[in-house]
Amino acid sequence: MHSCAKVIVHIVFSTKYRSNLIPQNVIDNLHAYLAVCCRNRGCEPFRVGGTENHVHIACALSRTVTIAQLVEEIKRTSSIWMKQFKSNFGWQTGYGIFSISQSHFDKLIHYVATQAEHHGMISYEMELTDLCERYGLEYIETEY
Repeated sequence: MHSCAKVIVHIVFSTKYRSNLIPQNVIDNLHAYLAVCCRNRGCEPFRVGGTENHVHIACALSRTVTIAQLVEEIKRTSSIWMKQFKSNFGWQTGYGIFSISQSHFDKLIHYVATQAEHHGMISYEMELTDLCERYGLEYIETEY
């Protein structure tokens, strides 16, 4: 038997100091670039979304890459790419990653796709606090 796996993850991270460093005219291209970064690591992207100060990535975690390797590669390469548009661009040090069951997949895709509307009602900090609470994690403020 060959090895097989389907681990769906929801990755969340913000810009340095949670500053609005992602220009509106670049945001869709950044999301597409992040999807390519995932695909290049063997992690099939399902949806990428976010706002001017953070991103959400719904993807399958490859069985040959660690979480840390994936997130480090995504953040490193996308930061280099973003500096062509914003010279002071950078991502925060930390990130959140949450496992998602197949039964919640459609909800996750909708959630990631509607980030702009979602953040008209709730801040990124409240969103991350809520995610941590739902997963039984203590929210600890990330150093930048």
